[in-house]
Amino acid sequence: MRPLLLRSSLGCLVTTFGSFSATRNKFLTHVAAVPHLYNLRKTMHYQIEERGHPNSPDYRIYFKTSEGKYISPFHDIPLKVAPEQDNDLPAKRLKKNDSEVLFNMVVEVPRWSNAKMEIATKEPLNPIKQDVKKGKLRYVANIFPHKGYIWNYGAIPQTWEDPNHTDKETKCCGDNDPIDVCDIGTQVCFPGQVIKVKVLGILAMIDEGEMDWKVIAINADDPDAKILNSIEDVRKSRPGHLEATVDWFRKYKVPDGKPENQFGFNGQFKDKDFAVEIIKSTHEHWRALVQKQTNSGGIECKNVSCCESPFKCSTDEAREAVQSSPTFGSAHPVSPEVDKWHFV
Repeated sequence: MRPLLLRSSLGCLVTTFGSFSATRNKFLTHVAAVPHLYNLRKTMHYQIEERGHPNSPDYRIYFKTSEGKYISPFHDIPLKVAPEQDNDLPAKRLKKNDSEVLFNMVVEVPRWSNAKMEIATKEPLNPIKQDVKKGKLRYVANIFPHKGYIWNYGAIPQTWEDPNHTDKETKCCGDNDPIDVCDIGTQVCFPGQVIKVKVLGILAMIDEGEMDWKVIAINADDPDAKILNSIEDVRKSRPGHLEATVDWFRKYKVPDGKPENQFGFNGQFKDKDFAVEIIKSTHEHWRALVQKQTNSGGIECKNVSCCESPFKCSTDEAREAVQSSPTFGSAHPVSPEVDKWHFV
């Protein structure tokens, strides 16, 4: 397939390829069952490479282009899905308004799984890793009647919730992470998969005083994507889904001894136009971050494609950063406590 040259949001030429078509039919909850389950799996325009031992603190998922060049999923994957090109003609401009543009989503956690996988914002090239608290790997509890996460959960690349920025509505500062997104599609994804999503709305969660937006979106390739165009469409065609989402985010930390999370706007979802404006705002904060125009807050900004960024590194430097991590090894066992049900 012929590579296409497209411009990233920072004006650089980056290589991308045709759409990803082969996805898993099912995802096993524990990687331990199949050690090389998604090692070097192709995901849209990208590949992923595992390092370390699954279900352990040293486990990492790194990202590569189809040409085998290591990249950061945080900084080098574009915010928006680029328009398709016709043969050798230049890419056509999108005729849709901003609320209809498709965004890229980096899947961190598959639906029904418990391991709290996340983009490692403070490590070079920002691989996906499992969060650790007090020396232990983090797993979200199963809040009855749910099993783990109730959607594919991940982040929109090239966004950043600036901890120095105070939201004018909620008066809370950002949580120092890329903006979170919940894919409500029917497919169960895998960690490191990059999908294109249609934004439907957004929820203003407040996590221990920090602004933690939750974008509600659907995989653009999902059969239901044609009929779900707004948050109201979700409410009408999936009774109880939005209420379950608020309930899940409110209670998921309670089994760990934490208080219930709070929400802006009385826990009501805002529409897709509002959501897109929040995404655009966090993209501008990210631009300032990688251009060294704001305090990084400990964020690692090494990237290979952002031309205006003083943090841009060479292909060799990127490869060295990956190869300094442990090689891939056998998975560690997972405690049966992870499957315990909690009644909150």
